[in-house]
Amino acid sequence: MRLILAILIPWLNFFTIGRPIAGIICLILQLTLIGWLPAAIWSVYSLSQYKTDKKIDAALKGKI
Repeated sequence: MRLILAILIPWLNFFTIGRPIAGIICLILQLTLIGWLPAAIWSVYSLSQYKTDKKIDAALKGKI
């Protein structure tokens, strides 16, 4: 669901992963038609990094 959100409404995705300042910057970028594509790519990339961070945290908690 977040992936669809990241593609269609990139700025909102940043708010769901806890990065509101990046969300505001992404919203400003998305306001231009040319900036929508980079905003969507940035949002999808940030979402993948968020998922990776969650997996690493889960693995570290399991080892302790």
